[in-house]
Amino acid sequence: MKRFFLLLTAMLIGTIAISVAAPATKSYKVTSPDGTITVDVKLNHKISYSVYSNNNLLLKDCDLSLQLADGEVGFSPKVKKAKTSVIDEAVKREIPMKNAEVRNHCNVLSLTMADNYTVEFRVFDCGFAYRFILDKGGEIEVVNEEVGLNFPDNYKAHVSKTGSFKTSYEVPYSHTTTQEYGYRDEMIYLPVLLEAPTGEKILISEANLKDYPAMFFRSTGNNGFTSLFPKYPLEVEDDGDRSQKILKEANYIAKTSGSRDLPWRMFVISKQDKDLLEQEMVYNLSDPNEIGDTSWVRTGKVAWDWWNHWQVWGVDFRAGINFEPYKYYIDFASKYGIEYIIMDEGWARNTRDPFNSNPDINLPELIKYGKSKNVDIVLWLTWLTTEKNFSLFEKFAEWGIAGVKIDFMDRSDQWMVNFYERVAKEAAKHKLFVDFHGSFKPAGLERRYPNVISYEGIRGLEQGGNCKPENTIFIPFIRNAVGPADFTPGSMFSAQPEDNRSTHSNAMGSGTRAYQMALYVVLESGIQMLADTPSRYLQEAECTEYIASVPVIWDETKVLDAKVGEYVVTARRKGDKWFIGAITNQDGRTLEVNLDFLKDGEHTLTSFEDGINADRQAMDYKKRTSKVNKDTKLTIKMVRNGGYCGVIE
Repeated sequence: MKRFFLLLTAMLIGTIAISVAAPATKSYKVTSPDGTITVDVKLNHKISYSVYSNNNLLLKDCDLSLQLADGEVGFSPKVKKAKTSVIDEAVKREIPMKNAEVRNHCNVLSLTMADNYTVEFRVFDCGFAYRFILDKGGEIEVVNEEVGLNFPDNYKAHVSKTGSFKTSYEVPYSHTTTQEYGYRDEMIYLPVLLEAPTGEKILISEANLKDYPAMFFRSTGNNGFTSLFPKYPLEVEDDGDRSQKILKEANYIAKTSGSRDLPWRMFVISKQDKDLLEQEMVYNLSDPNEIGDTSWVRTGKVAWDWWNHWQVWGVDFRAGINFEPYKYYIDFASKYGIEYIIMDEGWARNTRDPFNSNPDINLPELIKYGKSKNVDIVLWLTWLTTEKNFSLFEKFAEWGIAGVKIDFMDRSDQWMVNFYERVAKEAAKHKLFVDFHGSFKPAGLERRYPNVISYEGIRGLEQGGNCKPENTIFIPFIRNAVGPADFTPGSMFSAQPEDNRSTHSNAMGSGTRAYQMALYVVLESGIQMLADTPSRYLQEAECTEYIASVPVIWDETKVLDAKVGEYVVTARRKGDKWFIGAITNQDGRTLEVNLDFLKDGEHTLTSFEDGINADRQAMDYKKRTSKVNKDTKLTIKMVRNGGYCGVIE
C-alpha cells in the first residue's frame, strides 16, 4: 500500500481562497486536483454552496444544516478555523469489484465552527462530497438534516419513486425533469442521476452511512430537491414472518453520539458518461476495513434454485425441494467450477426456524457432499428470523455454511441501518459472507466489512418479464455506480420483451442470449447468480462455459464506451485475460472500440454475438474466434435489447 496524507497549514493557491463577498458573508473556494470542479462555499445566516464544472454552474446556493433536539447546527455560522489539505493515496482493495488498487485523490476544505462542529468538503476530479463532524459530546437527537439542492436549469432526472419509506428498492426508473417533478409527487430514494443541458451528469448518493437513517428526496416545487429521512421506530409488531408494522415513531431521525462524523452527501460529476462507471467515490469516502484478515472471504458465482422454481428435467428423480435435486445442483456447479449453490426459501422446516432444516433435504449430507465437490452452500433467511435468532451465525459456521442471503429488510431507518452492521459484524466473526436482499443501496458498510459482498436493491432478473433492458441499461450508471448489485442474471430461455411469457416454472429473461451473458461482465457483484436451471445450462454448454469462466473480482476495469440510457461497453482484466461485455437498450447499434489497452503481440478473442435473427428470436447467437492486437478497432454489432461478450487471451 502506498499512502501519504499532506496537511497544509497555509492556503493552497488554486485550491482554496477566502474573500469577503459582503460585510456579513465569507466565501471559501476549493477545487478538484485537475482544476475542473469548483465548490464555492458561502457563510451568511446559513451555510450554502454552489458547484461549477468547467465554469458551468451545476448547483446553486444549496443549503445544509442540522436540527437537533436542543438546537440548530449550520445557522449563523462563525468560523474558528479554516484548514485545507490534500489526500493522495493508493489503497489496495480487499474485495476488488473494479480495480485491485484504488486511488483516493482530493482537495479538502475543513471549516471548524464556534458551536463545536465542522463542515468538511472533499473535491475529487470526479465530483465532491461534504459532511458534518460533530464535537458536542454526550448523546444527541437529530430531528432533521437539511440537504437542499437548487438547480440553475431544467435537468433530466432518472429517479426511483416510492410512496413510503417502506420499499424493496426495486422500483423501475422514472424519467422526468427537475421542473416537472412536483412537490406533491412521490419521494425518491438514492441514488439519483441528473443530466445537465451542458452535458455533465450528476449522480447523487451517500457514503459512510452508519448509526443513521438513509436519505430520501422530494421536490421543493421550485426546481430543487430537499431531503427526507425515516424517523426512528419506537414500537413495532411482527407482520408475518418477514416484516414489521411500525406502531409508533420518535420525533427524531437518529439518537446517536454527539461526537461523530455524519454520512457523506456525495455528488459524482461526470464529464464523460463512462466516468460514472469508473469512479469509486463511495469506497474512498467510507471508513476502512474493520475485520482484519479477509483472506477467507471467497467471492464467486452461485447456482440458484428459486428463479427457476427448482425445475430440472432429463433426470430419474422428482424435482422439488429435496435431496436429489440439490445434489444435482452441486454436481452441475462442480462440473463448471462454480463456487456455490444457494438454498432459497424452503430449505428450513419453516421460515421462522433457522436451526431445523426441511427433513426432505438432509442438509448435513448435502453440506458434506458439496465440500467433496469443492462447492459450498449459501442459505437464505428473512431478516426478521435473523434478528430473532442471532446465534444462527455461530451455528451455520459449525455446519459448514459459507454465507447467508438475508432478505426483505425493506426499511432504512436508523434501527435497520444498524441491523445491517450487526449482521455484517456477527457474520464476519464466524467467517460468513453476507448478500443483502430487499435492501437499500451500498453506502460504505461493504468497505468496513468486506464480507458484505453484494446487495440487491435493484430491479433484477427475478422480476421476470417486468425486468426489461430499457430499465436495466440505466443500472450501470446509477445503482451499480455506488456498489455491488445482485441482479441475478443468466437466463438461457431468452426472449425479446414483447415475447416474454415468464412464469415461475418456466422462467424467461428479456434480452438476447448474448445480452444475458454480457451482464456478467457489465454488472458488478461479489457474488453472481446463475439464475436459470442447471438443465438449461447443461443444454447450452458453450454459453455456460463462458459464464462460468467470468471472474467476479478484477485487477483492472476500463469502460470503453458508454452513453446513459443507451449502451455501455466494459472491459475488465483478471490476470492476463481481458473480458469484454456490452449491452444496449431497445435500439440496435454498431459500435467501434479501441483495444489499445492490450499488451504487445497477437491475442485470441473468443466472442459471443447477437445472431442475425436475434432481434426476433432472442436466443439466436453466434460464437466467433478471431485474432486481435492493440491496434485493432473492434466492431460490436448489437440488435435491439442485445449484447456482446468475449474474452481476450
